[in-house]
Amino acid sequence: MSKVATRFAPSPTGPLHIGGIRTALFNWLFSKNQNGTFNLRIEDTDKERSKDEYKKQIIQSLKWIGINADGEEYVQSTKIKKHVEIVNKLLDEGFAYKCYCTEDEIEEEKKRAKQKKIPYIYNRKCRSIKNVPKDIDPVIRFKSKIEGNSTLNDLVQGKVNIENATIEDFIILRKDGTPTYNLSAAADDKEMAITHIIRGDDHKMNTFKQMQIFESMGWDLPTYVHIPLIHTSDGKKLSKRDKASTLDDYKKIGIMADALRNYLLRLGWSFKDKEIFTLDESIKHFNIEGIGKSPSKLDMSRILSMNEHYIKHINENELYNQLNKYCEIYKEKIPNEKGEKIKSSLSFLKNKAKTLEDIYNNSKYIIKDKVTVNQDDLKLLDNKAKKIISEFSNNILKIEKLNKESLEPIINDLIKSNETNFKGVGQPLRIILTGSKFGPGIYDIIGSLGKKELLKRLGNKIT
Repeated sequence: MSKVATRFAPSPTGPLHIGGIRTALFNWLFSKNQNGTFNLRIEDTDKERSKDEYKKQIIQSLKWIGINADGEEYVQSTKIKKHVEIVNKLLDEGFAYKCYCTEDEIEEEKKRAKQKKIPYIYNRKCRSIKNVPKDIDPVIRFKSKIEGNSTLNDLVQGKVNIENATIEDFIILRKDGTPTYNLSAAADDKEMAITHIIRGDDHKMNTFKQMQIFESMGWDLPTYVHIPLIHTSDGKKLSKRDKASTLDDYKKIGIMADALRNYLLRLGWSFKDKEIFTLDESIKHFNIEGIGKSPSKLDMSRILSMNEHYIKHINENELYNQLNKYCEIYKEKIPNEKGEKIKSSLSFLKNKAKTLEDIYNNSKYIIKDKVTVNQDDLKLLDNKAKKIISEFSNNILKIEKLNKESLEPIINDLIKSNETNFKGVGQPLRIILTGSKFGPGIYDIIGSLGKKELLKRLGNKIT
């Protein structure tokens, strides 16, 4: 039996879609589970739309989520000569033919099919052409089977049957001499010795076309695995136009790689009732049998919940490293002199945080030296609030250590003397110290600032 080899084959024509990330993950996990190889193939034959920046983004995105290809990426455009040789062989052996139909003729056919409300299928006019036009550069079409049925034995979808007559004679070589997707994909899968093709079930028709190319060339068929697509919460197919469809949509709000990978693993795949998987557990337990047949809905609340779990349980040194990188890219660089204070305060800064962005927002009062209060919160600092701030500041001068044990009596005395409650004292203090009525607990805020910075902020003029 051949060594398992899988591939992920994106086109560098735009940012990597979240569905593509999941497809890559399933391919990678299956190959690792089977002690096989995982290959990255860049399908860049669309010269107008393919860009090197998207190729780099694809590689960086896979690396970020923990997926590394075995060996260098396979670049499809460097194999065009080999693809054309295969086209010529199919032509020589009668499995393909030259088509001289003009674009106007094809468009007219499509128009008539649309009027009749039937799918367009090329009429195979040039299959048996006798009078070859002299001034027209032909395309080359594959001679698809006309009679009978074809069966796809899919490890997820089961047996899928199709009438051969519904598969058109598809183009395999354009007028400019470049091969098309289905020819190049089939040729590369053979060249790379791919044993298992795991991809979205929107590729099923392509699979039937590629199977015919394999059979015509006398190649052994790979095993096909078509996974259901990811849908939006409304049940529609997720597209690149949707929010939260690309990896950067998640990175910029502070979703961590391990959390997103764990979520995507469970999106359409299950193992018993287990929810949280380490990387090693993912490799150990992943199998094709666990992939469901139905589309999965993208659930942002579930992603946030998964991320919150990882924030709570990750080592705090590692959490700080991730926060630091996140802030530098998407927010602001954390000053070196503030780093240790934030790191030592993570135990409460991460409390109830669902994203790295939440931790950043909780940390802003440490990062920024100047406290800016928005107008809505400023309205809460009435004369009574200002009196509480002043009395608290006077009491702070009398104590040495800033901890809950020394602060609690002061807070309780202020509550009693001002005939208020804990919120009545805590809220104005939080606003004057952080600039917001929202944030960490007041005891944690005071302890993290230190006495010098605390007195400085308490003395800020309220305007």
